[in-house]
Amino acid sequence: MSQMPQLSACPSCEEPLESGDLFCGACGFDLSVVPARPDTSPNGSAAANGAAGSATEWPVAPEVDSSDVPVPTHRPADVPGTDSAGTDLTEPPVAEPDLVEPDRVESDLMEPDEYPLPAPGATEPPADPAAHPGAPEAPETPEGADPRTSAPEPTPPAGTKLCVACRSGRVDPDGYCENCGHAQPRERDHMEQELDAVAAVSDRGLRHHRNEDAFAISSAALPDGSPAVVAIVCDGVSSATRPDDASLAASRAANESLQGSLPRGTHPQQAMHDAIIAAADAVNALAAEPASARADRPHQNAPACTLVGSIVAGGLLVVGWVGDSRAYWVPDDRSGPTVRLTEDDSWAAQMVAAGLMNEAEAYADERAHAITGWLGADAYELEPHTASFKPDRAGVVVVCTDGLWNYAEAVEEMAGAVPADAADRPLHSAQVLVGHALDGGGHDNVTVAVVPFPFVPQGAGSA
Repeated sequence: MSQMPQLSACPSCEEPLESGDLFCGACGFDLSVVPARPDTSPNGSAAANGAAGSATEWPVAPEVDSSDVPVPTHRPADVPGTDSAGTDLTEPPVAEPDLVEPDRVESDLMEPDEYPLPAPGATEPPADPAAHPGAPEAPETPEGADPRTSAPEPTPPAGTKLCVACRSGRVDPDGYCENCGHAQPRERDHMEQELDAVAAVSDRGLRHHRNEDAFAISSAALPDGSPAVVAIVCDGVSSATRPDDASLAASRAANESLQGSLPRGTHPQQAMHDAIIAAADAVNALAAEPASARADRPHQNAPACTLVGSIVAGGLLVVGWVGDSRAYWVPDDRSGPTVRLTEDDSWAAQMVAAGLMNEAEAYADERAHAITGWLGADAYELEPHTASFKPDRAGVVVVCTDGLWNYAEAVEEMAGAVPADAADRPLHSAQVLVGHALDGGGHDNVTVAVVPFPFVPQGAGSA
């Protein structure tokens, strides 16, 4: 026996009912004559009244007909009624082009003689959009392209940076792709520059999150018209605040000083000394900020960097430095000795100079690379080092940070790393030397400038 159906209102007078009522309290309708709900719903699930029973097997409509098009359960005209606009559904609806039924053909939707069919055997010409006003013009699709894919975005304006990852998104001012969000390499992560007689390359390396090195290369005309070639390389002190700003400011200031003094006839060695002073002033200026700003950042210290530079002019080779960045002389024919032209301002160099350790012992110590001289407002005392040389043969000057010489510290190692054609291809040689450091581990930023030194027979010797 089926359970009494649970009704909320009387089927006869719509009077609200209470649970357990057998008759309507208003009209007396016998509620037991109301048929019970089926045990299962049409989809085979148990009915809401909880009656037990097996799921009813409902016939499954075929999914497609012989044309592989889904079969509709009925057409609108099969059911009397009107649509939302009041149109009688018994009238055949005007089919939209994308709503054509599978058993209809295009000719059924055309008025007689409106679009005459081609004669039998004739080739149908391509459709002319102008013959059917209002018809959308189909976009041209390149041969072999998938018409379902979206059209590419228009070419961005000149000068717009594109993402190095997706190659389509634009880079926002913060350095991230607007399309995929990929962080873009900084401009200073890898830099290269080449002039007629000097070239330089700087790279972030493989371990650092930014490049704290900087360089400046240039040439100037001496009063007699002969050229003077300049290379400045700076290495930011990582333990200081804003080391990348310090190295950039120092390299630019030193180069500008030399560009001003050399054409006036200042001796290259004096000009190098003055350039180091100018670089120090530029780095010191970075620390000049209001006391209130420093109070907000008590953990910060003054920006600092090292500097090494070279000038090749009139058969004279001048170098200047503060810190542990170095300059090497490498002869073209390798018949003469390769020479390190600078002495580090470092703990290791002091130990060797004092005779307390030999060079191998000093540079094996964990304190070896602690510098004792640098450019910065908190430097103990600025002591620019300068020296001048007159090589007796052609060669190149390698001006570099410790990111290179850590992997070619001995002069023999540096000579072996410099390509034999360095004087003819300075940019290629600088690239090779940076690659040598990266292949060795790239633990630090690495910057290299290669300056060819042409042989001048007159005045050979050493100054």
